Amino acid sequence: MTTALLGTRRGALVAIALLIAFVALPKLVYPVLAIDIVAYALFAVAFDLLLGFTGLLSFGHALFWGGAGYVATILLAKAHVPLPVAVLAAVAYAAVLALVVGTIAIRRQGIYFAMITLALAQLQYFFVYQLGFWTGGENGIQLNGRGTLFGLPLENDIAFYYAVLVIAALGTAVVVRVVRSPFGAVLHAMRENEQRAVALGFRVDRYKLVTFVLSGTLAGLAGVLFAIGNRLSGLDGVDWHTSGKVVMMTLLGGIGTVFGPIVGAGLFESLDFFVSKTAIGDKTNIVMGTIFALCVLLFRRGIVGELLATRSKGTKS
Repeated sequence: MTTALLGTRRGALVAIALLIAFVALPKLVYPVLAIDIVAYALFAVAFDLLLGFTGLLSFGHALFWGGAGYVATILLAKAHVPLPVAVLAAVAYAAVLALVVGTIAIRRQGIYFAMITLALAQLQYFFVYQLGFWTGGENGIQLNGRGTLFGLPLENDIAFYYAVLVIAALGTAVVVRVVRSPFGAVLHAMRENEQRAVALGFRVDRYKLVTFVLSGTLAGLAGVLFAIGNRLSGLDGVDWHTSGKVVMMTLLGGIGTVFGPIVGAGLFESLDFFVSKTAIGDKTNIVMGTIFALCVLLFRRGIVGELLATRSKGTKS
């Protein structure tokens, strides 16, 4: 159903509608919030590539999001390297880290895979906390400015937002291309029946590893955009709560839909921000948890997943 949507006019219309909404987003909300929404949207898409198309549930994706963010901010704040070099180095760090973690965890499935990723993510959290000279410890590490990208100054939040939007759109296009390719067809076969895929001669562990590395790399890119956008990398970026947050975003929008996690990220971040500004702001976690629980109960396939399922039933009838 998902790959069929991506290859149709309806899928193109959904993509165009989302793009138009994101182009207008800085006019509707605070620009830095808009940057956060787009960064989390890319993070959720990267996570959905792993969960939705291979069935692997990672509880440690903050490992790449927060780790790459720290690498970029350290290089910018302490080594004073150019912005493109810092971004590329941080993304390379996420890719190598994903390769190492994937090699360790990929042979396990289910809760064992999830727990291994969580344990390794918490190990990085411990190192970040202890290496306070480089990371700032509990205070995090701040940037005085964002620098320039090929001569284009990015201090203006609006200008930086659109740079982030272009990068996130390209990242999402990569995921769409992957899931619609022959490689994606193998992932779908593995997701439906892994033993049959093995019997057909596919080396499923290699496919899982490649997918894990791609997911971790894109998650790292999203984390870099978030850190530079906020001019800060903090412990919350590498904490397990962030890994849980992207799981919630993906479930909210719809697993295995690509566009669903984008909607889930936008809804989650917007609600989290605006609820925190109300009279019950000190109870934001309770409110968000309640909203999430209701959405899961009412929309078991996620918001976009339910819409697609409803449209499919209407077409068949």
